[in-house]
Amino acid sequence: MTQSTPDGSIPAQSAVTTDVLVVGSGPAGASAALLLASYGTSTLLVTKYGRLSDTPRAHITNQRTMEVLRDVGLEERLMREATPWEFMGNTTFCTSLAGEELGRVPSWGTDTVRHADYELQSPCAMLDAPQTITEPIMVQAAQDRGARVRFDTSYVSHVQDDDGVTTTLQDRLTGTTYTVRSKYLIGADGARSQVAADLDLPYEGPGAVGGALSIVFEADLSRFVAHRPSVLYWMLQPGAEKEGVGLGVLRMIKPWTEWMLMWGYEVAGGPPDLSDEVVRELAVALVGSDDFEMRVKSRSPWTVNHHFATTIARGRVFCAGDAIHRHPPTNGLGSNTSIQDSYNLAWKLAHVVAGTADPSLLDSYDAERAPIARQVVERANQSIADTGKILSALDLEHTEADALERQLALWKAPGAEGEKIRAAVREAIAYKAYEFDAHGVEHNQRYASSAVVPDGTPMPEYRRDPELYAQPTTWPGAKLPHTWVTRGGVQTSTLDLVGRGRFSVLTGIGGEAWLAASRTLGEQAGLSITTVSIGPGQPVEDPYGTWADLREIEDGGVLLVRPDGYVAARYPSAPPSEQQAADWLAAALGAVLGRDLSQV
Repeated sequence: MTQSTPDGSIPAQSAVTTDVLVVGSGPAGASAALLLASYGTSTLLVTKYGRLSDTPRAHITNQRTMEVLRDVGLEERLMREATPWEFMGNTTFCTSLAGEELGRVPSWGTDTVRHADYELQSPCAMLDAPQTITEPIMVQAAQDRGARVRFDTSYVSHVQDDDGVTTTLQDRLTGTTYTVRSKYLIGADGARSQVAADLDLPYEGPGAVGGALSIVFEADLSRFVAHRPSVLYWMLQPGAEKEGVGLGVLRMIKPWTEWMLMWGYEVAGGPPDLSDEVVRELAVALVGSDDFEMRVKSRSPWTVNHHFATTIARGRVFCAGDAIHRHPPTNGLGSNTSIQDSYNLAWKLAHVVAGTADPSLLDSYDAERAPIARQVVERANQSIADTGKILSALDLEHTEADALERQLALWKAPGAEGEKIRAAVREAIAYKAYEFDAHGVEHNQRYASSAVVPDGTPMPEYRRDPELYAQPTTWPGAKLPHTWVTRGGVQTSTLDLVGRGRFSVLTGIGGEAWLAASRTLGEQAGLSITTVSIGPGQPVEDPYGTWADLREIEDGGVLLVRPDGYVAARYPSAPPSEQQAADWLAAALGAVLGRDLSQV
């Protein structure tokens, strides 16, 4: 039995040690532990909960996140368990599932017009994978690769010093406190992050801007949706425009037998009663029929947030995920952005811990990801505001039953007024592409930091709307473009040529000096550098000629690619000499790593 101290507190036990302590097992924390363990970094993940996510919460899994999971070898497993891409396509706006339909917006690149854009940008499909699927896959893989995981363990506090972080944790089962000594700490403990609060991170935005209810239930609703498969159905219902996400929502979790109902409430007044009767009444209203059986699995209120941290790290402590970007689920950016936070941070921590990078490299995490936190919060909240365009098109200030019925009658009526309303509704629904087909928001993230070496060229101007359309480029600070090449005659993505926690050097015919310099520098600096030559007769060939179109350098030029697939530096042509190739590469890689590699 644990003995208490004279003041009644339970004494701290001796310290546990690890290179990186991760607090939180959601998408940010689970992926951080997975990536760090994959890179061979000693990692301990703790969560205050007794289990992983028991509610589906985040679910849209975009191509960039699938690329991360592909890099760590989990893409195929997730594809086996998730709802496939083809079921995600028809975001429908209606009065209820059984009621009148106002229109649909093709979503997530599933329609004929946009599908090619998505396939050209990535080797990966989109999926609908709730957290109840993704978290166990990532955490189990992290454990398989050496990460230690502790449940029922609360973060209490931390103290930094010159050599590391001492974090106090509490075992929630026994009440015992103990300390963990780590080189670095990651706070991935959600929207009410205590780690972020202890760091006193600065935030901008109004905070909680609305209230919403999430009710998960089982019911076979296939007869209402089989002809228009989708993950989201939006309902114009009396009172649906009040706070929340703008309308009532039924979200598919498992086709077509498990659902999440979302409904708004006024956050100032607190959440409403969630009795069985109230839940059933909401479900019947959104389905538009009472001819179905349901079993409620969970019910919970939450707030619609508009909040982002402008600084996301201090010293040896870094925050990720909802701890730094708090926003509604619109655009499906939550877990995706969280996982990409960790993808950005993990390789940097791994290199610093291994001694192959200077700790100054870690400053680039804040420089690169804080602007993304702002971007996704603003985009997700703008999408809620854009939902109001549908109500405006129907000339509805409020969705009271009589007003809604009157305007829907006009919407179906002949004559100039009806035609005007129909055109306005079509335009308003089509505008929701900025929520459901915002491909550029996902792929056009550009970084500027000490971990990127500019080449003196301006960022390429966008040829199409940068929120809707991805535009590949090898400009330093952009993600390496995907296209299909062949290795040993087997088709492979250019993204498969890089990653795995390593820097990569990509060149072609005439770039042999870059390859030789990379191998020598890697041996001397203690780095594993992947070398790739693409072209006729090379280990990797470009039979379609698409890599030559995308690379934006000459055959003998070079791209230095970071472990997260971002272009760190590029040189446009073959090097004037082998020595100059070695000098340039040492300078570029040294600048990223914060090391002087000229003398190694």
